[in-house]
Amino acid sequence: MQNIEAVQRLHLWLETKDGMLLGLGRIQLLELVEELGSLNKAAAAMGMSYRAAWGRMKQTETVIGDPLVERTGPKKGFRLTPLGHEIVRMFRAWHSEVEAYAVERARSIFPWSTEPFSEDAPPPGERS
Repeated sequence: MQNIEAVQRLHLWLETKDGMLLGLGRIQLLELVEELGSLNKAAAAMGMSYRAAWGRMKQTETVIGDPLVERTGPKKGFRLTPLGHEIVRMFRAWHSEVEAYAVERARSIFPWSTEPFSEDAPPPGERS
């Protein structure tokens, strides 16, 4: 068998009978809103329209029943509510735990190197 360097990628999300609750994309959108202070800038950074970003935020807020973002002033930007911060923290913790377990299991099952995905890591085969 050749020397295989695998990178694990997981797509995790939560949904309810009422619709999409949370996924990595929505968490990234929330993080960018907090970082950039603008839903419009956050949407642009993710390559989506403001309308799509707004719709996703509203859908999640409707399912949760409370706001995750709030305006910072009249016609100004947005920031996360305390619940928005907590949702991001909980999702990131859950995602990290699931990813760590999945990497551990892949390493114990498959006969090749398996690493977790990292935005900063070079693609497989280009690692030193």
